[in-house]
Amino acid sequence: MEIKTIGVLGAGTMGSQIAQVAAQSGFNVVIRDVEDRIVENAMKNIERFQSISVEKGKISEEEKKSIITRIKPATRMGAVKDVDFIIEAVVEDIDVKQRLFAELDELTRQEVVLASNTSSLSLTELATAVKRQDKVVGMHFFNPAQLMRLVEVVRGLNTCDETVGISMDLVKKFRKEPIEVRIDSPGFVVNRMMIASNIEAIRLYEQGIASKEDIDKATKLGLNYPMGPFELMDYTGLDINYYVMNGFYHNLQKELKWDPPLSIKNLVKAGMLGKKTGIGWYDYKK
Repeated sequence: MEIKTIGVLGAGTMGSQIAQVAAQSGFNVVIRDVEDRIVENAMKNIERFQSISVEKGKISEEEKKSIITRIKPATRMGAVKDVDFIIEAVVEDIDVKQRLFAELDELTRQEVVLASNTSSLSLTELATAVKRQDKVVGMHFFNPAQLMRLVEVVRGLNTCDETVGISMDLVKKFRKEPIEVRIDSPGFVVNRMMIASNIEAIRLYEQGIASKEDIDKATKLGLNYPMGPFELMDYTGLDINYYVMNGFYHNLQKELKWDPPLSIKNLVKAGMLGKKTGIGWYDYKK
């Protein structure tokens, strides 16, 4: 089956970025969310990013117009009825995703792959909502998806080889580098390593071994990472980090090493979630 049109479900940060990646690679895209204001905001963000690319000389004005023209915003589910591949990027809630997948299972052609951008949920559990469990796969992009090269292609228990092959090929057409995650395990590969590092950084800080600033500096200058763990948590959102840590703790035999440290729990309770709220580990209001 030739893939010409991709349906992106969810027009938030990741959904709009994935839609851009697909359109930049020459695919037609239908990006759908539940409200006009959400998809309108997504299109504004896409146009803003493309305008910056024009200013930097990465693309021409004509290429920018072509990319934006290939993206069709929608609020009706029927808009994705005839797409050739689905990428879901809605809220990280298994019940919400399962309801959406069940609807897509009835709406789209049975040969269409149903991919999820989940960063931590079980593809095997998600697939129980549909009849075509062999067509359910993880396609985990990283933020910002336009710039980050890696995509994790994740097998559920019943995902077939053909689905994995189609998904890996599509990632390459997006000019990204795929890796295959062979076993459906919490956090897959990157988040499993990253969250362990973040928890250890918080414990170093809580024990008074070093300041947040020096831990970030040590990570950047000693390990050559582009961002320190506290900077990264503020960038991605402390609530998301806490949610994933807590998920690991409950899904990996309640090992204490995954138990979210007290300081991140308290920051989340206080609504101090990082850059998106103006304050987290660091104060961005200044």
